[in-house]
Amino acid sequence: MLHPEFLNSLSRRAFFSASLAAVSCSRLSSLQARLNKAPKAQIAITFDLEMSRMYPSREMLEWDYQKGNLNQETKDYSLKAAQIASELGGKVHYFCVGRVLEQKDVQWIKQISELGHPIGNHTYDHVNVWATEPAKTQFRFSRSPWLLGGKTAAEVIQHNVRITTEAMQQRLNVKPDGFRTPGGSSAGLDQREDLQKLLQSEGFQWVSSKYPRHKYSEPGTEPQQEIFDSILEAQRSAQPYVYPTGLVEIPMSPISDVGAFRTSRWQRKYFLKSVELCVQQAIEQKLVFDFLCHPSIMYVEDPDFETVKLICKLVQQAGDLAEIVGLSEIAGRYREQQH
Repeated sequence: MLHPEFLNSLSRRAFFSASLAAVSCSRLSSLQARLNKAPKAQIAITFDLEMSRMYPSREMLEWDYQKGNLNQETKDYSLKAAQIASELGGKVHYFCVGRVLEQKDVQWIKQISELGHPIGNHTYDHVNVWATEPAKTQFRFSRSPWLLGGKTAAEVIQHNVRITTEAMQQRLNVKPDGFRTPGGSSAGLDQREDLQKLLQSEGFQWVSSKYPRHKYSEPGTEPQQEIFDSILEAQRSAQPYVYPTGLVEIPMSPISDVGAFRTSRWQRKYFLKSVELCVQQAIEQKLVFDFLCHPSIMYVEDPDFETVKLICKLVQQAGDLAEIVGLSEIAGRYREQQH
């Protein structure tokens, strides 16, 4: 027969073992909870739906006046990119110039929306929101000033934003998911409380207006390491933030297709290298990468969708460390951090 004290000793050891196991499980659960809450790198793929100067050929300049007059190649590329991203578990955030919706055929963009890809407001005529003179808000108005109807620059901009929202609701039956300024500024909307409040009055909680300064290679030359280093530094410094008005800024990440292909005349392999470096940096440092391109450029420079496929592949390989999101999801995280 076992001695009672020995039985008590066994009971105490069992109790302590069970307690230690419970504590260990609790710590593991707490650690897992913290890991689950740890922010992931957020990667966005964005397409601005507009025609681009010098594409599909260098002498093409008329698109500055007809930004929304998308050719068939641009529409086809936009839809195919959405389909590819969907197949790879990704998402593309589109920004639509309102005049696109004047075209007879909008089924392609309806299909993009039906696939679950967000579409934001990019103004009706691709206006310069920083302009202070009405005729300088868009090339179209400088050539046809009677279209301004006596409006101030601020009135032109607000009207352009508002009728794009109305066009999207009436033609596509969707509300715009956010706002991107045509063109970007290294200052974003800093010191422009008037523009911040204008966008908020039109129902927007976030804007993508800032494009950071970085070095460019000489046109037609291979970019050296200092160029890539400059781009990576610009990406690190251009992360989302909240303006004093509460409007969230989500900067565009370098290098855009305009800067790479139109300005620097890069080969596609240089562009892919820059994108890969930036996505890898974002994943490693848990940053935001807001990839900016234009299907009117990309169908010429990247006809096989190598860039979209690369981004989706890199995020897939990162597992739980990264996610492909729309810009509203990025803005939501930064609003939460303010509370």
